[in-house]
Amino acid sequence: MGNSSPISLFILHLLLLLPLFFSSSTRAFDDVALHAKNLIRDLNLFPDADVNVAAVADSIPQPRRIVEKRLRFPNLIGSDSEPSVEDLGHHAGYYPIQHSQAARMFYFFFESRNNRTEDPVVIWLTGGPGCSSELALFYENGPFKIADNLSLVWNEYGWDKASNLLYVDQPTGTGFSYSTDSRDIRHNEEGVSNDLYDFLQAFFAEHPQYAKNNFFITGESYAGHYIPAFATRIHRGNKAKEGIHINLKGLAIGNGLTNPAIQYKAYPDFALEVGIITKSTHNLLNSVLVPTCESAIKLCGTNGKTSCMAAYLVCNLIFTDIRLHAGDKNYYDIRKKCVGTLCYDFSNMEKFLNQKSVRDSLGVGKIHFVSCSTEVYTAMMVDWMRNLEVGIPALLEDGINLLIYAGEYDLICNWLGNSRWVHAMEWSGQKEFATSLEVPFVVDGSEAGLLKSHGPLSFLKVHDAGHMVPMDQPKAALEMLKKWSNGTLAESRTVKENLVAEM
Repeated sequence: MGNSSPISLFILHLLLLLPLFFSSSTRAFDDVALHAKNLIRDLNLFPDADVNVAAVADSIPQPRRIVEKRLRFPNLIGSDSEPSVEDLGHHAGYYPIQHSQAARMFYFFFESRNNRTEDPVVIWLTGGPGCSSELALFYENGPFKIADNLSLVWNEYGWDKASNLLYVDQPTGTGFSYSTDSRDIRHNEEGVSNDLYDFLQAFFAEHPQYAKNNFFITGESYAGHYIPAFATRIHRGNKAKEGIHINLKGLAIGNGLTNPAIQYKAYPDFALEVGIITKSTHNLLNSVLVPTCESAIKLCGTNGKTSCMAAYLVCNLIFTDIRLHAGDKNYYDIRKKCVGTLCYDFSNMEKFLNQKSVRDSLGVGKIHFVSCSTEVYTAMMVDWMRNLEVGIPALLEDGINLLIYAGEYDLICNWLGNSRWVHAMEWSGQKEFATSLEVPFVVDGSEAGLLKSHGPLSFLKVHDAGHMVPMDQPKAALEMLKKWSNGTLAESRTVKENLVAEM
């Protein structure tokens, strides 16, 4: 009985909560906003505002084009082995989003340290929903890392060593992106992907020399929703010959949330496998909460609103119950403990970007930096439980590559749930992918992960990493990007299959 009591409490809470939810959506939104704030506090982030909807007087006057600055960060510590920043193209700026009321999307662009002419353009989208892509820029795969004294040091494994790298603060209201009209806060992937498409059209109009380069979309976590929708929007625009042709070659999702019905069902199995819960708790979750979650997701469907909010509340009881059993384990990396309320400390990012010298170099004026927006998070709740895998098969059939990678110690978007939705996805190569050999992903002579591939689809389980693979395994992540973007990631699989065939 001791193991089942937390679940019993949650079932009781569920029975009490649902009538309240359907009679008072305001209460439900407040609960979700509080949950979002708690997640943000776990990262030691304390944004000054819940969202970047700026007063007209505080906004930056903008013509109807990209406003871009050549960028040099203050406090950058160089070294003899690194290029001079003056020799590189570092840019930051805003673009008014064409089909919005008054949205301005902020971005950083770092030209390749290797070969800007030949290397691909790679866009990175951080999830949340509502967290700034600067989290990845300064802590994962950007050109720089932030030292404790708020100076910047070159990142030996920055993805700009293999690509022209673009970070975008999105959806509107996140990071330095803002609007003077609250109608620009997005609630679904149609709005998100249209804004990103408009941004990209403007970016390539400003930088036409990069439009011919191969283009890849990357990101993690809730970007498992953003990325398939954005790729589909680009593919549709290319086929309809809208605007500038974007040379889309692939999309990569790291520890993402893409197909919730399959991924939420995997929570108890993963938690049992890593020893967080007992078999009796696992069985109880699978007999009560998992079927309830599955039913709620079906009610949500593709067009639900209130039902999708209810599905979010119901299904997250599974994760919340497992977290209770996990105690102080970091749910982004179960090898680690959360210290107090902190699972990570990303506070130096906020301190750095709020310095006057940095704000002046970026040209952001009075616009606040919103590291993670609770309002954007809450607004996207009707989108959370939708299945974004549905658009991917058409991309695969047209030869656009998909890489799903996942750190093996992440709980919240764990590798098991990601592997299951990838294997369950119906496309012409489904059977061949399922029967393909799992081979080592080798970096510098050591196994860094396990890879399955067939045709345009690859799945990589990354060893010794949690939710943020480029932060935990930076060398392996850079090697992954290099090989995947130049089409050689699956070479080891082909070699092993040939050896097996010869035997």
